[in-house]
Amino acid sequence: MQAKCVVEGPERVIVLILDSGEEAFKAIGDFANKERITGASVSAIGAFERAKLGWFDLDAKSYQPITVDQQCEVLSLVGDIAEGDDLKASLHLHAVLGLRDGSVRGGHLTSGVVRPTLEVVIRETVQRLRRKKRADLGIALIDI
Repeated sequence: MQAKCVVEGPERVIVLILDSGEEAFKAIGDFANKERITGASVSAIGAFERAKLGWFDLDAKSYQPITVDQQCEVLSLVGDIAEGDDLKASLHLHAVLGLRDGSVRGGHLTSGVVRPTLEVVIRETVQRLRRKKRADLGIALIDI
């Protein structure tokens, strides 16, 4: 992974370039923890050799898996970073992945193995964002 801060100050903008073989969700989370990022928006484009997405089933209060076991383009990856109950970076990322035939798969990104690259932009917020578990929904949401 390569990282470069392209805007300094209270609202940093950081560009991460992930390499083939890196697991994107883990790499972004590890970077956010190392840099002590407690609030940010995330966007990315690139490609995965395989990925796992989830579709949230509100009635079951759980994610139903969507597995993509093939090379795919990351057409859009958007989300945020907040501080979780454990005081570590809590990522909430959604992805739209393009397949060879032009069809797409989308959902909550749980993992994606980069191939050949993933270009990630992190726009840090001045305010800390805090994500808290909502028992009524079964998921953690930003609590403002």
